[in-house]
Amino acid sequence: MQSHSLDVDIHIVLNDICFGAAHVDDLFPFFLRHAKQIFPVLECKDDLRKISDLRIPPNWYPDARAMHRKIIFHSGPTNSGKTYHAIQKYFSAKSGVYCGPLKLLAHEIFEKSNAAGVPCDLVTGEERVTVQPDGKQASHVACTVEMCSVTTPYKVAVIDEIQMIRDPARGWAWTRALLGLCAEEIHLCGEPAAIDLVTELMFTTGEEVEVRDYKRLTPISVLDHALESLDNLRPGDCIVCFSKNDIYSVSRQIEIRGLESAVIYGSLPPGAKLAQAKKFNDPNDPCKILVATDAIGMGLNLSIRRIIFYSLIKPSINEKGEKEMEPITTSQALQIAGRAGRFSSQFKEGEVTTMNREDLGLLKEILNRPVDPIRAAGLHPTAEQIEMFAYHLPDTTLSNLIDIFVDFSQVDGQYFVCNMDDFKFSAELIQHIPLSLRVRYVFCTAPINKKQPFVCSSLLQFARQYSRNEPLTFAWLRRHIKWPLLPPKNIKDLVDLEAIHDVLDLYLWLSYRFMDMFPDGSVIRDLQKELDTLIQDGVHNITKLIKISETRKLLNLESFPSERQSQLSGVLRSQARRARGAKAVGSKAAEPPSPDAGELSLASRLVQQGLLTPDMLKQLEKEWMTQQIERNRERGESETHSKGTRRKKEPDSD
Repeated sequence: MQSHSLDVDIHIVLNDICFGAAHVDDLFPFFLRHAKQIFPVLECKDDLRKISDLRIPPNWYPDARAMHRKIIFHSGPTNSGKTYHAIQKYFSAKSGVYCGPLKLLAHEIFEKSNAAGVPCDLVTGEERVTVQPDGKQASHVACTVEMCSVTTPYKVAVIDEIQMIRDPARGWAWTRALLGLCAEEIHLCGEPAAIDLVTELMFTTGEEVEVRDYKRLTPISVLDHALESLDNLRPGDCIVCFSKNDIYSVSRQIEIRGLESAVIYGSLPPGAKLAQAKKFNDPNDPCKILVATDAIGMGLNLSIRRIIFYSLIKPSINEKGEKEMEPITTSQALQIAGRAGRFSSQFKEGEVTTMNREDLGLLKEILNRPVDPIRAAGLHPTAEQIEMFAYHLPDTTLSNLIDIFVDFSQVDGQYFVCNMDDFKFSAELIQHIPLSLRVRYVFCTAPINKKQPFVCSSLLQFARQYSRNEPLTFAWLRRHIKWPLLPPKNIKDLVDLEAIHDVLDLYLWLSYRFMDMFPDGSVIRDLQKELDTLIQDGVHNITKLIKISETRKLLNLESFPSERQSQLSGVLRSQARRARGAKAVGSKAAEPPSPDAGELSLASRLVQQGLLTPDMLKQLEKEWMTQQIERNRERGESETHSKGTRRKKEPDSD
């Protein structure tokens, strides 16, 4: 009653309520007015619902709806020839587009097409290659699926790995290609699990689907016994791990057994993956074992005799963006297992087993389950839709706009809205930088590994430079990445180089969207090739890097005082002489020290040269600590004895 901060009309109503002249419900209009100020969405929710209505995606592509397309689904397991037959149609057509899930696959089709005399351009997020001397577009193009044009007319289109239409993060790209490509014939390659969904989606566009079934070209069998020990490895074996730490551990153990292994994992640049695949496939190379993640499931031609699952538990991200640790799905197991005994490799029969005996039963159960049919296809809000949202909600951040869009969106049962956590992560990262909405949207769609701090900070720095209207030149980027870079000396160095490679990828990706502000794409590509060579050398010597990293971690050498390192070196030298003698009697001579060996501690150099193992170093540290304790005890006893002697002599001296 005595408040002076209330509006006059509210004050009057409250006064009337207090004296019984009004009802509490009379406050509702004032509450509603307040709510609309706090939540502007309430003022325009009907408009927002219309904008975020995703129930009829086929209508987004009028050019494709204006033509009658022939849809052919090439269905079959891995190594069944389904993609081969689709690609032959692509080669023989007057014009065509290939849409693949990986840069490696787009590169492969690009090279095969040009080798077959069919001029073909390459388009990925980070690269554009035109083969015509005059710079005109070729009749054929190989691209990553996100980069395909839905306005260019083609005779034939190939969409590879169509089952990825269910992918929680990238599924929208396959949906867009399937509904939007303007091609007279569209050839889909993938698992049978996608047939029903594709047929339903094409029914809504009035297009029929012709299904062609393929059988595996070479037999594959699940063994009745697990590997159990790395001593049982044979040439042509591939150990599949689902974490980098397992990759490091297994490759180190293989090296200790005197065998050489190739290493392939997801964050390796494409050039390094191809180099490791070539090394493993070369019959004249001593490397006969492959240690890899599920990155081998697509995009690489490998000559594998036997797939060995080191574990069956794989971390994954669900549709809510939550991390889960669950056994691999039947689809994933079949994709990986199918890499053994491929038709084009030297091994015509494939085998599959596990590392641990207790996993073998679960593997058989997973492989024998029917693959769950795909229920829904992914969708993603467009820049135009987000701009219309921003028009109605001008003071809302981009991250919140995405949340509101997802909340308001309406989809049919055949679709789902893809997980946008990575987009929101980037939006929140650069939120404080003044950018137009369209530019901010483009920066947020840039593919980055958010687990790499340097990559994230680089995105932030790129956006800040852009907002200042300062071009990001070759000289600026060299300073940013501290070029020239040194070869990796341990695993941390190798991971850092991979992160820098990702930063160069990010620059190239942005250079095709903002050419004026990222003007030095061609020079950066040359720089990236040099970096690729450094990474390839590091991966080639990965077991040495692992040994050095293990030693430093084991002895915590970085934090050792110099005095203690020199004392430890004395113990190591005598042990090293004994180890060198044993090594000479054993397999091969010790390797000469590397040029930069002088920069490493003696312990690191001995491990790098294969003269010591981590177990020996543990024992040496124990011995050295024991010696130190004994010396301190002896020193303490001698000091006590000398003090006692002096006390006895003191009366005589008096």
